Amino acid sequence: MSGDVFVDAALFMGMHSRDAELRNACKRFFADRIDGRVVMSLEQVGRCDDLVWGYPREVQDAYYPFMDRLHTDMEIHRVGYDEKDVRAAWDDPRLHGLPAHERLAVAQALNRGGRLHTASPRLAARTDLPVEAVGPLAWEPSFPDHLERHYRDSLVLTVVADQL
Repeated sequence: MSGDVFVDAALFMGMHSRDAELRNACKRFFADRIDGRVVMSLEQVGRCDDLVWGYPREVQDAYYPFMDRLHTDMEIHRVGYDEKDVRAAWDDPRLHGLPAHERLAVAQALNRGGRLHTASPRLAARTDLPVEAVGPLAWEPSFPDHLERHYRDSLVLTVVADQL
């Protein structure tokens, strides 16, 4: 998986940020790669679900058609951590001080020769890691029409920066 593009929950859920410029930037990342391939750890997928399941049922019902379709339309390769990922997360001194979920996400990308794309401000500040953070974007990109409609409906769910 050398050179793979890894994404985390912060980037995925950033598409629903209350900060419009961050939301646009995260949306652009996925809209630009709708015909491409990205890798996301199973834990990061679960972090998205955990966040969404904290909202009322009707919000979840409006959100999930978008998430389900994006996971179908885009090749999002969901992979679990292997032993080397976990060892790197705890043994690489560059990762010390990060929360466990970020250590594991970065270690997975690092261990597999990829780069982690994120909306995490904590990771964005790190220049010593294989991490690329999205920057603010003033204009809103679009998904293909069939997906854009579901994205619009899903915006009943919005998140603040602390949730990313």
